[in-house]
Amino acid sequence: MATSKLKRAARVILVGAPGVGKGTQAERLMKRFPQISAVSSGDLLRTSVRNKTPLGLEAESTMRAGNLVPDGMILKLILNELKAKRWVPLKTSVSDALPAEPSDEPDASFILDGFPRTAAQASRLDAVIPVNLVVSLITPTNIILSRIASRWVHAPSGRVYNTDFNAPKVEGKDDVTGELLTKRPDDDEETWKQRLRKFDETSQPLLDHYDKKGVLWTVEGNSSDEITPRLYREFERRFAE
Repeated sequence: MATSKLKRAARVILVGAPGVGKGTQAERLMKRFPQISAVSSGDLLRTSVRNKTPLGLEAESTMRAGNLVPDGMILKLILNELKAKRWVPLKTSVSDALPAEPSDEPDASFILDGFPRTAAQASRLDAVIPVNLVVSLITPTNIILSRIASRWVHAPSGRVYNTDFNAPKVEGKDDVTGELLTKRPDDDEETWKQRLRKFDETSQPLLDHYDKKGVLWTVEGNSSDEITPRLYREFERRFAE
């Protein structure tokens, strides 16, 4: 795959319903534009807990008590990661009156995954570090439900197949081990319809927030392969020209 160089930093959030292919698009963007890194709030949290950092111990205590990790704690984890990479000034704090002045160097580009999920979280992130592109990925609900109906997994390895576009060599069997493929327990249509309805309810205020900020861009397609070229062109227009 050909790669492209960015000329300025891209600070990006991908928003899309479950099953729309956010992970696929993020991977393709990082291959196409190698200066982009992934910053995953979930990964940062797990690493912090595993390494028993002060924030990790605090988060673990919160989760053991049956509570959600507070937004402020997630923001600190994200900010610590950006400071460690020297992408924001080391003196930056989540309690600062003004947002950080992030580096505009192309190597300071990142896709933020897992946060924010709500408009309230987005407002808190704005107060710490401004993103400069929010991509709304849209695929029709009937297409997403069709993908899920065609999805089979090899549970021991995590390998995923789809009978429509990534079928196993032998029907119903894993390519590597020959073991039987299964359906995920939550891959039934009604469960997915509920998940998609919930996403619509929570995502619209988030998208409205970023639309008012002037950083929202929407792309629609029936497949990842249809969306990817448009995404590349938009990144090149915004950050590479």
